[in-house]
Amino acid sequence: MAAIEEQVTVGSREEWRGWLEEHHATCPGVWLVTWKKGSGGPYLPYDDVVEEALAFGWVDSLPRKLDDRRSMLLVTPRKPASKWSRVNKERVERLTAAGLMAPAGQAVVDAAKASGTWTALDDVENLVEPDDLRAALDADPEARRQWDGFPRSARRGILEWLLNAKTAPTRAKRVEEIARLAARGERANQWRGRKGA
Repeated sequence: MAAIEEQVTVGSREEWRGWLEEHHATCPGVWLVTWKKGSGGPYLPYDDVVEEALAFGWVDSLPRKLDDRRSMLLVTPRKPASKWSRVNKERVERLTAAGLMAPAGQAVVDAAKASGTWTALDDVENLVEPDDLRAALDADPEARRQWDGFPRSARRGILEWLLNAKTAPTRAKRVEEIARLAARGERANQWRGRKGA
């Protein structure tokens, strides 16, 4: 996909929904510009942004600072292979109950349920350890002890990283790395920043 450069500024949930109603089917995505809380401009909460995006089959990704008073969020149509987090599925339930799901958003949900991407993260969200990872962690008592002490959010992120391995060799390499680093008290697949920065 080409780089998305278009910026759309909205000041209310209604304005954002109106934009999506008009453009969701034809636009490849936008940088949604909103005012920061306390900036003096009209503040639009993150949950409102995401819920309206989901209602039309879109999803948020990259946040960026625009200036001291405004921020931007990359919002694009959801890709068919995109896996659904528990929090977004709960948002869809609320939108459905409130009658706010647009046909386009419902079609994306229906396709996700049919393809399996709707439930693909369920074990990750429940911190279910796959057999290969469990065996690697159990083989080293220190790896097991450290892993069990990691925060829930860290374990969830690592489990999702493991799930997303596209080949068996990549998965095996990730299992080994997770267990090896856990034994040292380190979390695999963690951003560490630049050296010397």
